[in-house]
Amino acid sequence: MYSLNNRNATQRHTSPQPVVAAKRRRQLYPFFIHMGPVALCITSVLLIGLMAVLYLGQQGQAVAVNQQIQDVRAQQADLQRKNQDLTYTIAQERSPANIAAQATKQGLVPADPKNVQIVVVPNLQPVPDTNPRLTP
Repeated sequence: MYSLNNRNATQRHTSPQPVVAAKRRRQLYPFFIHMGPVALCITSVLLIGLMAVLYLGQQGQAVAVNQQIQDVRAQQADLQRKNQDLTYTIAQERSPANIAAQATKQGLVPADPKNVQIVVVPNLQPVPDTNPRLTP
């Protein structure tokens, strides 16, 4: 270990080489430090302008995609509404009251059980049931 007096004495005798230190410092500085203030301002303005153009381009794309999403959602809502309307119409058309009304309009009348004729076919065998879940 050196004492404080010894350390000061060694520094006085061996001074660092200023030329080597300056060269090292020069190598570490970026190139724009050597640019003048006008060139540095112009470069800065150009870089900021380029960044602004890129940012606005990205924003424009985001707005366009957002508009497409809103259009698709509006189209989806319209199709869902139309689907509900068609489902309601089908339910109305399938109702027994509507079927009876349509049959009456076409001149059909309900069958009278007294006037029903049954045709008997001799030696007719019933069709085997292949699906037991379909039994009435």
